[in-house]
Amino acid sequence: MSKAKVKKPVKIDVHHVTRVEGHGNIVVDIQDGKMQRCDLQIVEAPRFFEAMLRGQPYEQASHLSSRICGICAVTHATTSLRATENALGIVPSRQTALLRKLNLNGEMLDSHILHVYMLVAPDFLGVGSVIPLAKTSPEVVLRALRMKKLAGDICSLVGGRHTHPVSTVVGGFTSLPDAASIGDLHGRLLAMREDLDATINLFQGLSLPNFERDTEFLALSTDDEYCFMDGAIASSDGGTWPIDQYLTVTNEHMVDHSTAKHAQNFRQAYMVGALARFNINYEKLHDRARQAASALGLQSKCINPYWNSIAQIVEMVHCTEDAILITERLLDEGILPEDPVPVQKLSGEGVGACEAPRGTLYHHYLIENGVLRRANCVIPTAQNLANIEADMRELVPMSMEREPEEITLALEMLVRAYDPCISCSTHMVEVNFVK
Repeated sequence: MSKAKVKKPVKIDVHHVTRVEGHGNIVVDIQDGKMQRCDLQIVEAPRFFEAMLRGQPYEQASHLSSRICGICAVTHATTSLRATENALGIVPSRQTALLRKLNLNGEMLDSHILHVYMLVAPDFLGVGSVIPLAKTSPEVVLRALRMKKLAGDICSLVGGRHTHPVSTVVGGFTSLPDAASIGDLHGRLLAMREDLDATINLFQGLSLPNFERDTEFLALSTDDEYCFMDGAIASSDGGTWPIDQYLTVTNEHMVDHSTAKHAQNFRQAYMVGALARFNINYEKLHDRARQAASALGLQSKCINPYWNSIAQIVEMVHCTEDAILITERLLDEGILPEDPVPVQKLSGEGVGACEAPRGTLYHHYLIENGVLRRANCVIPTAQNLANIEADMRELVPMSMEREPEEITLALEMLVRAYDPCISCSTHMVEVNFVK
């Protein structure tokens, strides 16, 4: 009678995951064919931005909170402005709203291009980073840099500089772009369609891992557009909520192995980001973006998290087309000189919500006599962490027969697919200083 074969233990300790923003570890322990542990450990120190905001004049909130992230600075600044404006009863002009949407398009493009070309593509092209890719496929890297330059120029023109905008203020802008600059952007955006077509062709030829796990998807939604600002919170499991009810949706909580919080809504985890937006708002995509989705084989509802990168390419097409439409509208109507909408009251409470590249971002402020007394920021990556772990814990048992190196790569690629911004996610809401 033969003895049962004892399966070899597998221990994975990725310290740290590469090609993501920030520091996170993957720890897996498999004993006798059974998974004992599977964690995505967030090991960055909490950064206490909510505490930094307390006691500051409301005018400084957007400039300070934009420093939470060097990748999503525009989204943090814009979300902060919307929270302040909702607290103080300010309604920005239509021109301000258009320019802010143009700015958000620029940042979405900037981040997505960085992710799909420089952080994800090396996995599928068999290289360790974008550096050897620049030698083997220089045209691919030059294309990415060319598109990224245009995206950065959009943010620079509208916000005063590429990273950490300076001209975006409560109620409007301190300076406005001129028609000639908008016209130049318009021409360059039209020309970028060729690079986007080449991007689609490149990713059509790549094979993504075949892994699916159904989950809840959350994103902002409105009736009339593919929403990146304001709107309502929508769930793929059904239901919508006003953005000021975000706490009942996000339900943040601490876990032992992470300095970032986890979140849950109807299920134990949910996903935000490009794939969530695609699943919820597919019908509102620009026609060319829907054509790109079809060409790439992406259909709604998609439950393969690795396809988040493909959804980002679809959003790159959508953001380019939306930016073309906005620049055309601004050129047709003219850039009107206007001052920021004046503040009528100095106290109030408000919530702002925008879609960052990695998902829905919330800022919540209590302002008293022009000073922030309380602030809460709920970050997309923190909302995704529980879902990433849930994916990992389903993927590992399916991969038991693979070599540890193969399992490790699959897990790293899974984490990278979410495009996590780990540094942004490490926040604490309450910080009490002993006097």
